Amino acid sequence: MSNSKEIASLSVQFLGAAGTVTGSKFLVETPDAKLLIDCGMFQGLKELRLKNWEPLPLVVSDIDMVLLTHGHLDHVGYLPRLVQQGFKGSIVGSLPTVAIAEIILLDSAKIHEEEAEKANKEHYSKHQPALPFYTVKEAETTVKRFNHVPVDEWIPITDTINFRLQYNGHILGATFIELQIEDQILVFSGDIGRNNDLLLDNPKKPIKADFLFIESTYGNKLHPKTDINKLLVDLVNETIHNRGILIIPSFAVERLQSLMYLFWQLFKANRIPNIPIYIDSPMGHNVLKLFKQYPQWHKIDDISFKAMCKHFNIITSYKDTWTTIDNPQPKIVIAGSGMVTGGRVLTYLQQRIDRENTTILLVGYQAEGTRGRQLLEGAHELKIFGKYYSVKAKLAHLESLSAHADQQELIDWMAELESPPKEVFLIHGEPNSLDAFRVKIESTYNYKVTIPKLGETITLN
Repeated sequence: MSNSKEIASLSVQFLGAAGTVTGSKFLVETPDAKLLIDCGMFQGLKELRLKNWEPLPLVVSDIDMVLLTHGHLDHVGYLPRLVQQGFKGSIVGSLPTVAIAEIILLDSAKIHEEEAEKANKEHYSKHQPALPFYTVKEAETTVKRFNHVPVDEWIPITDTINFRLQYNGHILGATFIELQIEDQILVFSGDIGRNNDLLLDNPKKPIKADFLFIESTYGNKLHPKTDINKLLVDLVNETIHNRGILIIPSFAVERLQSLMYLFWQLFKANRIPNIPIYIDSPMGHNVLKLFKQYPQWHKIDDISFKAMCKHFNIITSYKDTWTTIDNPQPKIVIAGSGMVTGGRVLTYLQQRIDRENTTILLVGYQAEGTRGRQLLEGAHELKIFGKYYSVKAKLAHLESLSAHADQQELIDWMAELESPPKEVFLIHGEPNSLDAFRVKIESTYNYKVTIPKLGETITLN
């Protein structure tokens, strides 16, 4: 990286989510400030996960501020490591975003500690001793740096730099970031939500962007027009008939609440019987409280929200996890995590993945290298806590419940730009998705499109 005397007036370094989906980190460098847009951890492929343990290739104490688009782990999960490496600035996002990020960091720190302890006790890690990625204490130190700002208002950082957060759907609190640097406007999309979402309003759209950094998770796909209700009804009836268990690995933020809403609506409409449904996600339980706390950020009214929550069995202790597993009655369990990378869902899969009357329903995107992706690709066994388990469970996939915009929705999100950006950068996507989206943007808008490489620094002229 260039030293401060040599840097161009404006540059961006792609420290994550370049050529891959996870690990979002973008360093914006100006003569006046160094800003980090998002600070996520890599998930999935081992070669990417190993990068989480490497220090960032820059002087971290020089970063003045971190701006967050939203609270998902692949956008906030590296923050404790950043603080550990010397970051002393402010971490800024919308009010629900910093609240969700706090929940996610504290919960994931607890999981990191528990898994390191388990690995050391059962000797299945190559590392001696196995260490947590970060501790609860480090997460607590990190959240002390959190600050929230209102949406739709320009906030000054320096005399020459302002930023604004705009509503973006996807999850509670999610925004895209407009960064005004002198007379240039940079727009970082974060993750863009769906139109006609069950719980959230439609994303806003940017009007001006000299440089646009846009996610490409589904840049090569249109979400299928699945009859979600019919699929869930069929899975419930099949689970009851087989006296089995329907296990749904779920992201704790948004996907969990959407699933709860769908099952509740089906029960109210007498389309499914009163099968016990267990919510086993301490993080998800805490996020439910945020839905109650920030009603202006979603569409479900307070009376309906309370009635919905009463319909489910919320598990809060690990002891109750085992009670639920040991109970032989047919049931549905919704448990973290969404890509089967950790969390309570692993305990259920350990005990039930080798049974033919178990069904696993995957909802949403499964990154390369995750257990969820392995299951999607037909893995006959799954490694959990150092041991292999035979996969005899039936697998179902519900992609249309994704919280990410598909290719057409991404194209539509760009439709209100008043003039062509000087350059569009495609981030947060796998190679096939990035290339397909590049072709689509070029043929639709004739914009200049660049696919940056991981670690690359690009000067913005």
